[in-house]
Amino acid sequence: MILLRRLLGDVLRRQRQRQGRTLREVSSSARVSLGYLSEVERGQKEASSELLSAICDALDVRMSELMREVSDELALAELAQSAAATSSAPVRPMLGSVSVTGVPPERVTIKAPAEAVDVVAA
Repeated sequence: MILLRRLLGDVLRRQRQRQGRTLREVSSSARVSLGYLSEVERGQKEASSELLSAICDALDVRMSELMREVSDELALAELAQSAAATSSAPVRPMLGSVSVTGVPPERVTIKAPAEAVDVVAA
């Protein structure tokens, strides 16, 4: 079973770690107890929208960006789950062509198994 709170916690932790920040720093900035933030990051607590907003503000991340990353993680988890349920053979997802314009290259993140994706700079 895929738990949204675990995916959300994983994404929040990665965002914090990318910034080189500690739980203490972010919890203080978000005005959330360190223990509660830790439980949210570990997927043990469901975060309210108000709490997510405070954490996103503390991390200087748009909630839409956070949710987009969670959505991507969820889609990959669903693919993996359905592949495991329907076949014992390894499955490589078929990815179509994606065009991104008007976005600086340092803002684009592609998450997929390296052997399944060819990335070509245009």
